Parts: sequence; C-alpha cells; structure tokens
Amino acid sequence: MLGRRTMLCAAVILVVCCVRGCCFNAAPGPAAGVQVRADLDRAAREVDPRFLSVAVDASLVAEEKFMNMLGSPKLRTLARALTPSYLRFGGTQQDFMVFNTEKVFTQSHGYDDLQKPEDSCEKMELPPLLEERLKKQWTQQQLLLRKEDLQRKYRRVKFTEYSVDLLNSFANCTEMDLIFGLNALLRTSDNTWNSSNARSLIRYCESKQYRMSWELGNEPNSYEKKAGIRVEGSQLGEDFVQLREILRKSKLYHDTGLYGPDISQPRDHRKDLLQGFLSTGSEAIDACTWHHYYVDGRTATLAEFISPKVLDSLGAKISEVLEIIRLVSPGMKSWLGESSTAYGGGADGLSNAFVAGFMWLDKLGLSAKMGLDIVIRQVLIGSGTYHLVDDNLDPLPDYWLSVLHKRLVGPVVLTVDILPAPDHQNQTKKVRVYLHCANRNGGYSKGAVTLIAMNLAARPSRLSLPAELSLSTVEAFVLQSDQPGEEGLYSRSVMLNGKLLQMLDDRTLPELKGHIVPPADRLMLPGFSLAFYVFTEAQAAACL
Repeated sequence: MLGRRTMLCAAVILVVCCVRGCCFNAAPGPAAGVQVRADLDRAAREVDPRFLSVAVDASLVAEEKFMNMLGSPKLRTLARALTPSYLRFGGTQQDFMVFNTEKVFTQSHGYDDLQKPEDSCEKMELPPLLEERLKKQWTQQQLLLRKEDLQRKYRRVKFTEYSVDLLNSFANCTEMDLIFGLNALLRTSDNTWNSSNARSLIRYCESKQYRMSWELGNEPNSYEKKAGIRVEGSQLGEDFVQLREILRKSKLYHDTGLYGPDISQPRDHRKDLLQGFLSTGSEAIDACTWHHYYVDGRTATLAEFISPKVLDSLGAKISEVLEIIRLVSPGMKSWLGESSTAYGGGADGLSNAFVAGFMWLDKLGLSAKMGLDIVIRQVLIGSGTYHLVDDNLDPLPDYWLSVLHKRLVGPVVLTVDILPAPDHQNQTKKVRVYLHCANRNGGYSKGAVTLIAMNLAARPSRLSLPAELSLSTVEAFVLQSDQPGEEGLYSRSVMLNGKLLQMLDDRTLPELKGHIVPPADRLMLPGFSLAFYVFTEAQAAACL
C-alpha cells in the first residue's frame, strides 16, 4: 500500500513539476524526445464551430418515462458546456420508433404541465426525487436493452408528443442544434419508404415551431440482420429525395438540414451502398454521414486502446469515404455522424475509463486534419458503456476532455508533424500531435495556437518546439489519471494539472484553469497523458 501511495505522489509531482516549467529546462533522464514542426503561416482547412458534437441515444424512448432524464439539471449543465454543438437523437432504436399522436404516456409524477414547450427551462427541470428513481431504473433498463441488442431482437416502440417536447426542451435549454433521426424501416409493399408516420411527426413539430434538422435511418447496411429487410443504396437515395420534398413543402423546414445515410464504416457491401445512395440522393442531403468505431467492444483489450496502429486505422477509413464522395458527389461535406471507441455498445471498463481519451482525442485531431466537418460522439446519455456521463450522470474522463477541446481548440486547422530524436526513433509513434488556432471564443487573442498532444507510452516524452513557438508564453492543460501507471488507465477519474476534476454541485463545473509557463524551447509530456498547450503569444499568421 505504501508503494502505491509513493507512486501516486510521484505522478502528481511530475505533472505539477512539468506544468510549472522545471521540465522545460531539464528533462528527466528516462524521457524520450521528438521534434515538433509546424506551419503557422497557412491554414490547412477549417471545420464547423460545432465540430465536436454529441448524441442522445434513441434507446431512451424504448420506455418513454426515461426521456424525463433529459430534464435533469445536472445533465443540462454538463451539456451546456459542450456548445456550440449538434445534438443527434438517433441510433439503432430510431428504426423501430413510431410516432403516436395519441397521448398514451401517462404522467404519474404529479406535475402534469411539464410537457408544455412554452414553459421556462427551470419549470421543465426534473424534480430530484424523480431523477434518483429514474437513474436506478435506468440501470436495469440498460441490461434489458443490452440483451435485446445481443439477440438482435428489436421491438417496435411508440413515442408521443411528450417525448418530442422533452427532447426539444433539452436542445433549447442547452442551446444545441437538434438533429432528429426518422425511422427508415417503415416500408411499403414495393420496399419504398412509407413516409406517413414521418409526415405526422413533422406536422406536429412545425405546429410547435420546433427548429431542427433531420436524418433518415441508422446503419442501413445492417437492416437485413436487424429486421430481415434489404434496402439498396439507390433506393435509400430515392427515399431521401422523398423526405427532402416533404421538407421543402414545409414553411418551417423548407431549408432545414438533412443528413445521411449514416452507414457503418466502409467495406464491401457498405461501399456499394454508399455509392448507390450518393448516385440518387446526394442532391437531397447537406452532408454525407457515416459511422466509425475502432474495435469490437466484446473482445477489446487495453493494448488496442493505446495502439498507434489501431488509431491510424481511422485515417484509411476517412480516405476511403472521401474518395467515394469525390468520385460521385464532389464537394459534398463528410461527417462522422456517430462515433466512439468500440462498437456493440462499447467495451465496459475501457470505453468509460481514462484510456478511452486517447482514441477520442486522436479521432478529433485526425478527423479535423483530414477534412471531416463534424464528429458526433456516441453518446452523451443512452444505452452502452461509451457515455460521457456515468449512471449517476456524473462526468467521465472523456467529458472533461471534450469540454477542454471546446474551450481551447478553434475551427482553423494548422499543419504540424513530429520527427524523432536520433536516439528515440520508436517514440514518434507513441506521441501524437495536432495543431489548431486557439478558440477565440475562449478568450484567446488573434494569433494564439493550441497544440494537442498525447503520450501513449508510460515513459515521459520531451517535445522540442520550433523557434516560433518557443518564444511564446504557454497555458498548459495536462490531463492524467488519478492513479499511476497502467493501472490508472482503467480509472474513471481524471486530474487536470494534478487536481481531480469533479462538479462542484449539480449546476456548477469547476474552474478549468491552465498553468502559465514561461517561454522555452521544449515541453515535457508525462507518460499516459493528454494535453492542450495554448501558445498565447505565437502570433501565427494563419490565425490573425
């Protein structure tokens, strides 16, 4: 026990020491080294300000009472810190949802006027006692949903105006832009999309003046396995054209966003489906959406979560999708419309632990670098183990990582790479860096840049900086597990600059403050760490 405490103290001292600047001048003996090269004169590209977006999984509506959890003051506080953002409501369950205009949901919690959309955000909040009861029941509900998913036996569920009202209240009160996923498995006898239910929902939303965008279907490449129905890409494209025509006739939604087809990552039939979809439906959509997960949640290992080879695999998938788009629909924007660490609901003990941050931060960095406009994280709340919050709605490590990314990283992407020191050739693969103009909305001046860095190794790494960065004062935000070494990768807690991150209360986030360090020609990146370094005086021409 004494040995573990000693290791923990040593880890904390290392973080504080590096943040205060002593590691800039004399790196520890075992540290490996890499040379950072950056182009501060030209912007490589620019992403949407809502680049990092989140999803609410449609599994919440499998039993409609759980939609009330969107009224949690804590959840709303956490979501508000992630704006600007899209809020996608979708997932596997969306293709089994049917809108029921009859008010079949009976409120039993004693405040029957909750669902009125004109109510203030405060009045729409979930009472504490009901929130506690729902959280306990949700734990059991997730087990049922997990069993259903493993057996691939999905039941059709009905949702009412009440759920739509709650969802829109959540989006409005958190200032997120809602994207609603419609059911594409409602088919006619000739296998075209039956739009009658969607028309009813759209009419209701228009009557309430709910501003939102739309999707149609989720992972259509898996319809045969989930429902015994095969929909070809060309037919799916025609279905989207039908939906676009419906929206064009609406006074409210005539120019709203429509995104699809939300296929799984490309391979074999999925490539053909995407090509067929774009050939008939590209004119109907505003962005081409697809999904990406690195590994199988049922078999995933810790080693995979920190493997450079696994992280690099995303780049190949992005290239494949962008090439298909270039050939069929040049100029079309591409989004990761659903994405996380491991498919199949995540890998419990990994997808909800500190180690998941390496996949998440690298995905954000690489996606922006390669030209994706939006990345939607699966999931803020819903079934699975890849949430940003736990079953008590407390933030997990990836949540804090996401908030820091929102506050520190701007939409302008810069070019950066690393070269290994002569005696540390292998360290290059373990250290990964990305560079953006700093977020002006975060209070940073023109010309400031944010270096995103991560160390996949236990050994610290010395980052030698280019001359134009070495002259700038730095705000350092270093994230590490609250436990040392490899054991800490399994932790569900995270420290910022040596201080444990947790909410002060249900409505208040802690101050996320960087540590000011003087100009120097190198940074020390601790082992198993994720970091944002804001060079406040970089005067980058691309950011002026």
